[in-house]
Amino acid sequence: MRGRGVSGSGTSRLPGEEGAMRGLHFMPGDDWMLMLHGDVSAKYTDHKGPRGDDKYYVTSMAMLTASKDFGGARLAFKSMFSLEPAMRHDGYPNLFATGEVAYGQPLVDRQHPHDLFMELAARLDVDVAPGTSLFLYGGPVGEPALGPSAFMHRGSAANNPEPPISHHWFDSTHITYGVVTAGVSSRRWQIEASTFRGREPDEHRWNIETPKLDSWSIRATWNPTPRWSAHVSHGFLKQPETTHVGEDEHRTTASVHYADGRLSAMAAFSAKNRDPGDTLTAWIAEANYALTAHHALFGRIENVKNAELFPDHHDPLHDVAFRVTKLQAGYAWQTPLGSSPFRLTLGGSANAYLKPAALDAAYGKHPWGYTLFTRLSLGH
Repeated sequence: MRGRGVSGSGTSRLPGEEGAMRGLHFMPGDDWMLMLHGDVSAKYTDHKGPRGDDKYYVTSMAMLTASKDFGGARLAFKSMFSLEPAMRHDGYPNLFATGEVAYGQPLVDRQHPHDLFMELAARLDVDVAPGTSLFLYGGPVGEPALGPSAFMHRGSAANNPEPPISHHWFDSTHITYGVVTAGVSSRRWQIEASTFRGREPDEHRWNIETPKLDSWSIRATWNPTPRWSAHVSHGFLKQPETTHVGEDEHRTTASVHYADGRLSAMAAFSAKNRDPGDTLTAWIAEANYALTAHHALFGRIENVKNAELFPDHHDPLHDVAFRVTKLQAGYAWQTPLGSSPFRLTLGGSANAYLKPAALDAAYGKHPWGYTLFTRLSLGH
């Protein structure tokens, strides 16, 4: 039987039935285990409406982990990279998504590219009792103990080609410059605390920014069975957004994950209290269901209260919060490529939105969109 929990992004945990991360595992010597994983996706997205746009683009991720068991202690060096900085700073269309900047302007209805360095960190686990260990995690680029596992590492979002529009409510800290986390972990539960840099990455995504430790978070995770995992977290972020000078954020998140080998699902809630400012909430429910070894269905429903849709200070709707719901459904077909370690996936998704009538002039009455993709992954 699989363990009650497996590693997600950073130090987060997922249900044990999610299984170990796919990839190549090999031992070059001296008892070190190397794991190599990655994927590259070519996509075309077309979002309709006055604020819509279309684009061909490529997303990518590569992970290399080196780990060693010392008998009572385990050490792992973790790294993750992306070549997405090769695209324009303003990324690609994603209606109603906000967060970060490009060419000095706030990004609205766009998803920013990831940084070249997504993770450069290490983790040390030391056993203190049967089934219980203390751990220390950190590095110049990492993820603090805040929110659920990042969307690209969740089984519930494994085939979804679009980032959630609620990304900056739940997992925007998955690339943070400067992280130190300490915790205690057992088969059923994990409690941890982090100090980290609260400011989001800038638009120059080829470099490593100066690490700082000016923010903090705490997170508790419970894995009652191999099929379930739940978490609650809270954090203080020091001036996370460059466009909101002097504004801090208190963020609280909670999630429940389920996995049984065919179905992977998550439901989550987040509230970010801007200080000074209002509290903006979001919720998300997403799932991926394997019909067969080759065919899968996936979907996502998310709802956000967003006050950043009109960044122009002269616009009468500037800083006005609107609650928007995105509904998305899709299909994916996948197959191993012969005896090679690669896997090919083809698929697509379509989405629609529910919004207040006050947004009709900017977005049209019935904005919608779709994304087609092909993905090459290392590891079956």
